[in-house]
Amino acid sequence: MKKVKEADELRPEYRREDLGKGVRGKYFESYLKGSNLVLLNPEVAKVFPTEAAVNKALMSLINVAKKSAGLTTHPTGRAKKLRAG
Repeated sequence: MKKVKEADELRPEYRREDLGKGVRGKYFESYLKGSNLVLLNPEVAKVFPTEAAVNKALMSLINVAKKSAGLTTHPTGRAKKLRAG
């Protein structure tokens, strides 16, 4: 009976012939399209298990940030009072 090698086993050395024929520009078009791949911490991934859940949470955070940023567009003068006092 032949011993079967595991698929994930790395060889100590590779020859160019072992790698097959290379194709120039194989991933060029997908590279141009770009990617927004983001790696989440395991704690975050537990709370937001799907792409939709992450997007929904981030959009609501963006909306809150936009609304709160509008509240402080006019200076209140408080900083001047604190510095003068």
